[in-house]
Amino acid sequence: MNDIKLEERLDRIEKLLIGSKNVLTFDEAYDYKGISRSYMYKLTSGGIITHSKPNGKMIFFSKENLDKFLLQNSKKSEFQIESEALAYTFKKRKSIKELQLLYAFYFFFKKCTNLI
Repeated sequence: MNDIKLEERLDRIEKLLIGSKNVLTFDEAYDYKGISRSYMYKLTSGGIITHSKPNGKMIFFSKENLDKFLLQNSKKSEFQIESEALAYTFKKRKSIKELQLLYAFYFFFKKCTNLI
């Protein structure tokens, strides 16, 4: 029982150490991303994910590039979409203060109508 807890604690410590590194090895990268080894190999061999092979054998990844890959194709929230739509609609007709007041009124009105 204590061996299991100790092993879990060691795994958590390893993950924290990986989080502080800027350059990751292949094994560290697929652990960091939370994907299987075979899928990570598929991404690298297909040139889908940015990687480096300085000596032609070992593969290294920039943590920054892995984060960018993980966060690509993000979806905007309803609030962001509505804000952009309002800004686009009133872009040339209203001043910034008028837009801010309009946003505040619009979202207050929307909140009130959802409560009813």
